[in-house]
Amino acid sequence: MKAGNKIGIMVCVSALIFGSAVGLKLAGEGTPPDAPAGYDTPTLSENPGSQSHGNGMLADADFGAAQGTFEEEDGVDKGLGPVYNARSCAECHQTPVTGGSSQIAEFRVGHNDRFGNFVSPTIFVKGGSIPNRSLVNDRATCADVQEHAPLTETIRTFRMSLSILGDGFVEAIDDDTLKALSASEKAMSGGRIAGEVIMVPIAESTSGQVRVGRFGWKDQQASLLSFAGDAYLNEQGITSALNPTDTTSICKTTPDIEDQEGDIDEFAAFMRGTKAPPVDGDLFASADAQAGQQIFSKVGCAICHVSSISTTSGTLTIGEYTVPDALKNKTIHPYGDFLLHNIGTGDGIVQNGPQDTANKLRTAPLWGLRTRDRFMHDGLSVTLPNAIGRHRNEASDVIKSYYKLSDRQKSQLLAFLNAL
Repeated sequence: MKAGNKIGIMVCVSALIFGSAVGLKLAGEGTPPDAPAGYDTPTLSENPGSQSHGNGMLADADFGAAQGTFEEEDGVDKGLGPVYNARSCAECHQTPVTGGSSQIAEFRVGHNDRFGNFVSPTIFVKGGSIPNRSLVNDRATCADVQEHAPLTETIRTFRMSLSILGDGFVEAIDDDTLKALSASEKAMSGGRIAGEVIMVPIAESTSGQVRVGRFGWKDQQASLLSFAGDAYLNEQGITSALNPTDTTSICKTTPDIEDQEGDIDEFAAFMRGTKAPPVDGDLFASADAQAGQQIFSKVGCAICHVSSISTTSGTLTIGEYTVPDALKNKTIHPYGDFLLHNIGTGDGIVQNGPQDTANKLRTAPLWGLRTRDRFMHDGLSVTLPNAIGRHRNEASDVIKSYYKLSDRQKSQLLAFLNAL
């Protein structure tokens, strides 16, 4: 483990063990500085000619150009469809700024075989069939290919689109750091909380590189370029060099590989260049929120919702991409561990991980929480107390501690969460 990563983990773990809040600034000699944070990225479509400001990885003009590509709406002439959910990346990532979270939920289905293993279905449409795919797209470019959930698929779930702000720093976390987090959780909870690490392939790697998954509700992607290529195909129906095969050829009118301009590289550049979500400084500094942060750690929420993680301090190469200095040796405050847990709300879907991940989901990072109006992976909780109350299984002891809090303490905890 790199020295900078080890310091970040040690400070986090000691804070959790002794019940003290890590806060926005980690204490300790050699602790990396905070990553840039802010919601000051303008929406280019609303501010023509504006210069977009990122985290320093890219020049403002380059970051603005990448953001413009991220916001660009695609039509059938650029390969949209035949089945899709949105016409641009920003359509699902736009709250409160481009790259943020969404009110949009994607729809997934499947079933278990007689051995209890998850199976992705074949979805029959008028023009034929779409095999081996758990995602049911909401939209289509022609009536013959409109998808519907088959009656045979008894596993049905919705998933909210996640914010990608600050994900360049998440990508820059060394694998050993996430593995150490998993080990520390087991140690602190006597094995009751055990964040699972899965290794997933890097789609753009020419050497078969794998690394710890960290993006998506199932940790199904480990690099932002892989994530971009997968989303371009599955959410917009547009093929690229990383994902050259269409979901279906029904109603298809464009060439096999539709991303001729390398849009996925621009998507990845934008995501890597974004700032981390900031807290509400005034509310975070209030007496109630500060007390709430102490309670957050004391009851055990911070075991999974880790307040501070350090990015790599050494050389880290992912496929053809080497993490630049602007993203290295930084401290982020995601209030998440990017690991898979079973907290009783699992959706039954398996992606890239083993079968034991069916009812596990990535810990939802709480940074940017105040900008959301629907919570949990399915968006079915519209209040924070309801979202907290849905935690079970690995989180059972934490929830028992939560319910023992006084009304005043619960109010202080909410003040802290509403500041994130």
